[in-house]
Amino acid sequence: MPGPATPKTRVSARGRLRTYFLTGVIVAGPLAITAYITWWFIALIDSFVKPLVPASYLPDHYLPFSIPGLGLVIAFLAVTLLGFLTANLVGRSVIEFGEVLLARTPVISGLYKGLRQIFETLFSANGTSFRTVGLVEFPVKGTWSVVFLSAPAAPEVEGALRAHGAAADEMVGVFLPCAPNPTTGFFFYLPRADVVELHISVDDAAKLVMSAGVIQPEDPQGRLQAMAASLRAVQQAGGPAAHREPAPQDA
Repeated sequence: MPGPATPKTRVSARGRLRTYFLTGVIVAGPLAITAYITWWFIALIDSFVKPLVPASYLPDHYLPFSIPGLGLVIAFLAVTLLGFLTANLVGRSVIEFGEVLLARTPVISGLYKGLRQIFETLFSANGTSFRTVGLVEFPVKGTWSVVFLSAPAAPEVEGALRAHGAAADEMVGVFLPCAPNPTTGFFFYLPRADVVELHISVDDAAKLVMSAGVIQPEDPQGRLQAMAASLRAVQQAGGPAAHREPAPQDA
């Protein structure tokens, strides 16, 4: 004789409502925050760029409504045009002439040179700084912290460290971000052999730091499977099977 059927668990209306609400929050929350940040960024660029353009050249001057994002488009085209002009001989000559003027200006020259070096390092197509994630023992031995690898130590820095008894290995600079704000942290030099490199993206490492370890790096396939399993659980909880009475046992 067939065994007794497994009774179905009845889900109350309150439980289904709570499940649907939490599912809606998971879906709508990231979308709302992303839309808010995107709108704020577009409005910020528009507020800087539009006042620089004569009103007669803006569609807002002829239309009864404002077009958001127009300043962002103008800024993108202007920066792209600047890069195109800089790539040819005439543009390089103009840029070099401007740099000479800035180099002769006190205070501003040091600020400009420092910022240019930072931008060239971060946005260079061939640069590797802050594109490699690693682990170092910090703050005490046996505890590990996530770091981003910077550039190797300059010869002057490496020579000074060797003179004070540093290891003979190559010295590399690392940036250790603080949780949950990765824009602050500690920068220090240590032997490259003391860095355990991780094969994860910088974005995954930043999420790991900002969430204080709650959001772990995972492969996209596993994330899709988890989402599918969550949706199936919601459907089963609210489906017709959840309302069935337990099947009677055979005598």
